[in-house]
This record gives sequence, structure tokens and C-alpha cells, in this order.
Amino acid sequence: MNMKIVGTVLLVIGIVMTIFTGFNLVTKEKVVDLGSVEISANKKTPIYWSPITGGVLAVAGILLLTLGRKSK
Repeated sequence: MNMKIVGTVLLVIGIVMTIFTGFNLVTKEKVVDLGSVEISANKKTPIYWSPITGGVLAVAGILLLTLGRKSK
């Protein structure tokens, strides 16, 4: 039963990582801090990964699902 759950999770994450190859992480950065005056700016940090990584995870999920069925 555990192999099926892990395989399904890996398959879903792999498909999502293949479709969406990254995202932007937005953080607030303090630019000026003068007593009661505070100025901050939003800073975008891109986080990317290769779609090959998602494909490898999807294949690993499929393998775990098939191994989980064969072990019954």
C-alpha cells in the first residue's frame, strides 16, 4: 500500500514539474530604515528546474506503481 501512495505522489509531482518549470519567490527587502521611515521593495527570486527532472520523477512514480501491483 505504501508503494502505491509514494508512486502516485511521485507521478503527480513529476507531471507538475514537467509542465511548470519554475516559479518566482517574492520577498520583501528593506531598502531604507530611518527611524520611523521605512522603505521596502519586493524582490523576485526565480527558482527553476529542468523538465527532465519532472520526467525522471514521473517515470519513478510509474515504476513504483507497477511494482506495487506486482507485489500483491
